[in-house]
Amino acid sequence: MIRDIGYLKILKSGPGTSIQDGGRIGFAQYGVPLSGAIDVRSFMWANHLLKNKDSDAVLEVCQPGLSIIFNSPTLICLAGAIAAIKFNGEVISSYGILEIRENDQLEIGAFHQGSVLYLGIKDGFQSEKIMDSRSWYAGITTSESVKKGDQVPYFTTQELPENTASKVKWEFNWTEKNAIEVYPGPEWELLDEVSQERIESMEFTISDLKNRMAIQLAELLPNSISEMATAPVFLGTVQLTSGGKLIILMKDAQVTGGYPRILQISQEWHSILAQKKPLQKISFQLQKSY
Repeated sequence: MIRDIGYLKILKSGPGTSIQDGGRIGFAQYGVPLSGAIDVRSFMWANHLLKNKDSDAVLEVCQPGLSIIFNSPTLICLAGAIAAIKFNGEVISSYGILEIRENDQLEIGAFHQGSVLYLGIKDGFQSEKIMDSRSWYAGITTSESVKKGDQVPYFTTQELPENTASKVKWEFNWTEKNAIEVYPGPEWELLDEVSQERIESMEFTISDLKNRMAIQLAELLPNSISEMATAPVFLGTVQLTSGGKLIILMKDAQVTGGYPRILQISQEWHSILAQKKPLQKISFQLQKSY
């Protein structure tokens, strides 16, 4: 079936806005990062409300200041961070389905709660698919983030929501949890008991060094573990550098690393970490068995 293509045009953008989907699964053996949406919970919620496939591509917005215009009708859905949103100049909710008509304009302002907002679209954005994924990543796709003048394709639709008079409420209180469940990493037992106890009892601060590759924590820990050979790492692996920095690996992280892997974060907690802002506090709640 031939379908008409519409375009979302970027009028203005801050850094860190990109197209992401379910990720580039199955290519780690070639050194290719997983990529994909960093807050899977919000990403899948947007696609669910739109009756899309779970892995359909969305626009992932990590900074305020995005302004876009649509040249054809469609349906969109906002999920994730609670933000200041304007639709054709009027303030609207930052969650739920929105009917789009030709030349409708959307502006995303300050983030009031959370740090990642998703803009899903009916049937997903139709950017180029490489290695079974539309997720943008430098060196694999031609773009790594949107810029002024970019046009992102999508399928047009005249379909209307079944009930335009009400919205499904987006609950966001799950992001307020600060005790993050973790499991011992391969090098956990190489830490001395004092360091282990400190990690289990301390609060850690999300630093300004937070992006799609990793989250660096502000507090330093003594590290007596010798340098190790490069080994596999995964989403949620917590590394301890030779300088005592704790680094939590995210979706765009490399697939191998040489720092000790002292912890591994449970999958269901990745979305919570993704929504944390710099200066927020977290602690590690160690689970003794998998």
